[in-house]
Amino acid sequence: MVDPGASARTPAPRPDDGTSRAPAPSDVLTLAVDCGGGGIKAAVLDSAGTAHASPVRVPTPYPLPPQLLLDTVAGIADRLPAAHRVTLGMPGMIRHGVVVHTPHYVTRSGPRSRVLPELVEAWASFDVRGALARRLGVPALVLNDAEVHGAGVVAGSGVELVLTLGTGLGSALFDGGLLAPHLEWSHAPVRRGATYDQYVGEPERRRLGDGLWSRRVVATVDGLRPVFRWDRLYLGGGNSRRITPAALDRLGDDVVVVPNSAALVGGARAWDLTLP
Repeated sequence: MVDPGASARTPAPRPDDGTSRAPAPSDVLTLAVDCGGGGIKAAVLDSAGTAHASPVRVPTPYPLPPQLLLDTVAGIADRLPAAHRVTLGMPGMIRHGVVVHTPHYVTRSGPRSRVLPELVEAWASFDVRGALARRLGVPALVLNDAEVHGAGVVAGSGVELVLTLGTGLGSALFDGGLLAPHLEWSHAPVRRGATYDQYVGEPERRRLGDGLWSRRVVATVDGLRPVFRWDRLYLGGGNSRRITPAALDRLGDDVVVVPNSAALVGGARAWDLTLP
């Protein structure tokens, strides 16, 4: 179990026992928050991954300084059942709950818009985990959004790579359930003048159409296979459902397409992962 380094808020006493004791592990409720470039979605789930209310989604507000993200998450939490802890997944490189780099939230109006220097400064080394725990009064776990997505699907056996297809390309690598240090594969060049993020991101999908874009997804998988030599690759994110049947047939038996809802289920499961 991860020690988030924050004190827990004891939830309201239960009617059946009238005490304020800490819940048993099977009773723990997690507020899972998936922060994307276009929207922020959250749900409250039990340890089995069952949602206790319908998920809430709001558009990602821009410009987005850290305080506004905290305010947005707190506003969503107020619309959902009380939880004992919170998991937040966000774009970029997060180490021990602290932002090293986030690509979208430093921009004026969202992905691929103008970068604002004051937001770059505001987000640099910002302790999201500590700030979120203080704001909501519960222990917090903050990871890259693809890592949280992966927590919802990995089997915990062998080398498992997770790629999320959405605004850009997200990635997370697991070995026997151990989450490896995060690498921003989306920023690596895939061809002259283009990164993976630009090669298979949402703007290119819209420009090319699903058919040609799906061929690029296949090319990306083929190019990364000799690099990782995974036992299983999971393709998730909102655009994974747009991969054409012809492209799916070319991906291979070691590739599985998973639903975007795994990002919320992963919020509950991420606490049971072995983290670096």
